[in-house]
Amino acid sequence: MPTRREAAAPTDDVAGLLRAAGLRVTAPRRAVLTWLERHPHATADAILAGVRDELGSVSHQTVYDVLHACVTAGLVRSIQPAGHPARFERRVGDNHHHLVCHGCGRTEDVDCVTGAAPCLAPADDRGFGIEEAEVVFWGLCPACTEEKERQR
Repeated sequence: MPTRREAAAPTDDVAGLLRAAGLRVTAPRRAVLTWLERHPHATADAILAGVRDELGSVSHQTVYDVLHACVTAGLVRSIQPAGHPARFERRVGDNHHHLVCHGCGRTEDVDCVTGAAPCLAPADDRGFGIEEAEVVFWGLCPACTEEKERQR
């Protein structure tokens, strides 16, 4: 099973990654993929702010278009925890899950104990060909747990 580092190409190979996926190499695409490598589980707004810091002027639509193209090409994974905005990560191609904090929304990767997808199967698949199972573990992160203890 690949580690987090192995699952995403090094940032210096972003151009090659884009070309291999059949995508043109553009400054916004390079900036989004590079920024996401350092900030996994970021929202589109956080990515926009980070890319603007690097490139200067870039529109919301450009970032959304880049994310859509990269998700479609399999370079980026989108996760959508209930009640939270979509989050994006470069860790693709492995079967991992997520821990999400009820308090602050912090999201962390957690490796699947089974390994291969799908790691779970429904009691009745109703004729579906199951390809994957998305597991989200919910709880409180250490900081929110500590804050909750302080408030008691």
